[in-house]
Amino acid sequence: MRSVRLVPATLGLVTALALAATACGPTETPAADKPAAGASGSAPAPDGGDGGSGLTGDLADKLRKHGVDPDEWKDGEWRNWDRKTWLREAEDFVNPVIEGLWDPARMRSAKSPDRTIAAQAGAGGTDPTPRPVRAQREKTPYHHNAAPVGKIFFDAPQGHMVCSGTIVKDPRRPGKSNLVWTAGHCVHAGGKGGWYRNITFVPAFNDLGKSPAALNGAQPHEVYPYGQYWADWAVTSGEWIRSGGTDRAWPYDYAVLHVKPQWGAKSLEETVGAALPVDFSAPAPARAGTIGAWGYPQAAPYDGVIMHKCLDRATRLTTAPATPVMYRIGCTMTAGSSGGGWFRVLPDGKTALVSNTSIGPAGGNGWLAGPRLGSGARAAHETVSKKYAR
Repeated sequence: MRSVRLVPATLGLVTALALAATACGPTETPAADKPAAGASGSAPAPDGGDGGSGLTGDLADKLRKHGVDPDEWKDGEWRNWDRKTWLREAEDFVNPVIEGLWDPARMRSAKSPDRTIAAQAGAGGTDPTPRPVRAQREKTPYHHNAAPVGKIFFDAPQGHMVCSGTIVKDPRRPGKSNLVWTAGHCVHAGGKGGWYRNITFVPAFNDLGKSPAALNGAQPHEVYPYGQYWADWAVTSGEWIRSGGTDRAWPYDYAVLHVKPQWGAKSLEETVGAALPVDFSAPAPARAGTIGAWGYPQAAPYDGVIMHKCLDRATRLTTAPATPVMYRIGCTMTAGSSGGGWFRVLPDGKTALVSNTSIGPAGGNGWLAGPRLGSGARAAHETVSKKYAR
């Protein structure tokens, strides 16, 4: 990690996202270019070793509370997914840093979560299926064009997994945010499991857009130009924890991570140079206009190492009776783009995150849907912000 070369973000990230005024058809090239900068728990304990395990006292005590030996955790106990010891409640999140775990080779082996593209549309409150919009490659280097966007790596019972995420503003730490927005299913298994492990965020992953073959010999700073940021806290919705993976939970499929800064006290936002505000009062799909989705699609025909984007006018999707309406856009991005931010231009000309990629059609691609962020999402964001307010 010490060999990573920091790359400053350019001023282009503070300009508004130039979204197309009309929906993009299947063969059109979007007119937009880049996203602009823009459950509770105990307070974190001071750093301090614990019997040579390298865990803070807070983490070590939490593991012991659940019958897990802190020393054994880093030696491989984290691979034990027994339901009896798999931490699942909101206050149970633990994610001890294991230095060197996510090397470039391990990152390349990560797969997208199976449930990313799973849900079918419900009958009520659903508009006609949008036309597919072909995902466009983001311009390189990513740190010039979409620095807040990155990949999230984590371990699940199925193996090494990957999603997408976005650096977002922290209202209690202006200009110094350590918050990352993603999907609930990228951090928690939902009703059938608990918190995923070894969660780390890599902004502007594969900065130069190298092919998988070229990445085999890439330098660390080309793979993670700003380094790796391990999550030290995560919050998702209570609906996702209770019933995530069912059609009733997809409208609540969002999560907020707080990541551990690197190189002293310098925050993630300061290091990358950009973060996006979150709009928790975005209008209904019919009035939302054009929305842009960014991420790293992994499932075929994509390879997971290239950042892509889609732009389309938002429509409605309802996944189950009496559940909130979700945003839906035409987009050919596949699994792996889950958790990636959705952006729109606000009336004041600023760009904000309004959703994240959650689901797509079973058995194919062509559209994506994401939750409409409201009071529950705002509460999740506030919970993490308050926890680390200084």
